[in-house]
Amino acid sequence: MHLEHEIDVARRAAGLAAETALRYFRSGIGADTKTDGSPVTEADRECERAVAALIEETFPDDGVLGEEGASKPSRGGRRWIIDPIDGTRDFLRGNRFWATLIGLEIDGDVAVGVAGFPALGETYWAARGAGAFQDDRQLRVSSVGRLSESVLCVDCLNSLHTTAFGGRFPEWMRQFWAVRSFGGAPDAVLVAAGRAEVWIEPAAKCWDLAPLKILAEEAGGRFWNLDGGSSIHGGSCVISTPALEAEVRRFLAG
Repeated sequence: MHLEHEIDVARRAAGLAAETALRYFRSGIGADTKTDGSPVTEADRECERAVAALIEETFPDDGVLGEEGASKPSRGGRRWIIDPIDGTRDFLRGNRFWATLIGLEIDGDVAVGVAGFPALGETYWAARGAGAFQDDRQLRVSSVGRLSESVLCVDCLNSLHTTAFGGRFPEWMRQFWAVRSFGGAPDAVLVAAGRAEVWIEPAAKCWDLAPLKILAEEAGGRFWNLDGGSSIHGGSCVISTPALEAEVRRFLAG
């Protein structure tokens, strides 16, 4: 599958979003509250408009789905999924761990993904069969095979008690060398880059996961949902190294 043009457009779109988001990030901005209780800013909306406009201009037959309302049906089985600012709470508080996430879904599976971290000056990208990269450095997951030498990342710590494994989690995580919770995309790219071994995300939407799935898989990692599926639409995800996959699955299954 030749996706060089799609990769280039996705990276350019992430760059456009970065310029807009950084302008707001440096000057400060207020937020509205969405119906689900999460914050949204004018930066989210403006970034999504810029990304969607470039995609629609370049690929007029492709569909678009954005967290902040961008929506266009696909004419050929291709759909771009956009999270203009993943981590709006961090964005609002001046923390740097927010990202622009862009994924291209082809016939139901993600084939291209870009995760840009403007405040960190880092961009991660991947395409099916082409590998995963941080800028121009190819990524590979770690080969660490023991929990005692591994880094565990987990999101939504404040609601982990609602999961089937929440009661067992504190004891299990004590076995790891270190535990981190930077929030979503930063944790996922740590695993893809070989800097951590496991990421658990108990609740997520497709726009939170679209580029992270392809990044993990092209770096040699494993992606699955808590119900055993393997979809960005599964409402949750786990990313791990192959060496720890069986052990992590056993724990989550109880």
